[in-house]
Amino acid sequence: MSKKEIFKRYTLFVISLFFSAMGVAVTKRGELGVSPISSVANVMSGKFDFLSLGVWLILWNCLLILGQVIILRKDFKPIQLLQLPLSFLFGVFTDFGMMCISHIPVSGYAVRLALVALGIIILGFGVSLSVIAMNSGEAFVKALSDKTGIKFGNVKIGFDVICVVLSVALSLMLFEGSIVGTREGTVLTAVFTGMIVNFFVMRFDKPLNRIMCK
Repeated sequence: MSKKEIFKRYTLFVISLFFSAMGVAVTKRGELGVSPISSVANVMSGKFDFLSLGVWLILWNCLLILGQVIILRKDFKPIQLLQLPLSFLFGVFTDFGMMCISHIPVSGYAVRLALVALGIIILGFGVSLSVIAMNSGEAFVKALSDKTGIKFGNVKIGFDVICVVLSVALSLMLFEGSIVGTREGTVLTAVFTGMIVNFFVMRFDKPLNRIMCK
């Protein structure tokens, strides 16, 4: 792979982070929950709002990177530390997205559902670009899959379930028995994001790879 192609792929990956973060921000605006992987940070930002959702996402992603180091040990490559600045970018993009859409009125349940649906589409588009750019899955899930030999899809399902259970447990502890920040939007995001990703990958994989390989 030439330096020019590597540059193009990393550029596309940064663009993918922007769209993924915007998807999280739009979904968050619907106030019906966010994606499973972001749900823990969402609960924490609801209780400890002196830190933004973007900052909590950075901290959560750093924890997942630490988890990769523990799981992979000597198989963890120094290049994988690039996840740290990319996690920072994702957090900054998320806060930027929330600022951009903060003026959108959330006046009824139908509007909230529409925002969740729009957020899922934007998130799916962003994830599809990351798949095309780097053939990347979620790094923590991939590390766990590689080490255990369990299929990525099965580990992903289990990881999402654990994130949701953890976010609900945290919510019950922090909000005096109430479930906050993890709702039907979280379930919808978990169910439909993969379908949206597949839809966009099928349509953009070949043309974008042609551009990056030139």
